[in-house]
Amino acid sequence: MKRPYVIINGAMSADGKSALPSGKQLRISCEEDLARMYQLRHECDAVLVGIGTILSDDPKLTVKETYVKHPRQPLRVVLDSKGRTPSHALVLNTAARTLLLTAPGYEKKYPGGHIEVLPCKTDEKKLLDLKQILEILSNKGIKKVLVEGGGTVIWNFLQQQLVDDIFFYIGPCVVGGKKTPTIVMGEGIRKEDEVIPLKLTEIKPLGPGILLHYVPLR
Repeated sequence: MKRPYVIINGAMSADGKSALPSGKQLRISCEEDLARMYQLRHECDAVLVGIGTILSDDPKLTVKETYVKHPRQPLRVVLDSKGRTPSHALVLNTAARTLLLTAPGYEKKYPGGHIEVLPCKTDEKKLLDLKQILEILSNKGIKKVLVEGGGTVIWNFLQQQLVDDIFFYIGPCVVGGKKTPTIVMGEGIRKEDEVIPLKLTEIKPLGPGILLHYVPLR
């Protein structure tokens, strides 16, 4: 299958949490990691998130000039199967182009020529088909995609073996909480032989934390 190069990036606490126990966004990245993240966005053709991230965090998904001079803004891609992206969402502003992918029949119209809405087939779990999504992006000339969340989206990319690189920043803090969100969520594995194996290629001190670089082994 022809598809773009897929990179997963995220930040977590020392105990693997990515938000507050309430689910509210928690800043874990230090300034050095934020600069790395924005540089990574700048180098990618598209940045992709699920609708949960839009509704909970309302991100712009752009590159800040305070971190990258003369940034190249990536295409912002939102997986929104039921067309729930609100018209006031920051991801729809004019700072960059936006592509909303929905299940058939859930397409909505938004003002502005920089916003495109396309239907995408769903799988047996009623989730948008990631392989078709990557094919759509490839046909649009997208060569490198940065997947930033949420946890279910990241899990589905990993579970379907559609990931080439993984960057996890670990901040020096503990959050706790039995139901606190983690970087990877979704259904998870059911038995030991379904574990997704990774190869650790680099450990890099970054500010007060560390950056781990992994490559999936399958």
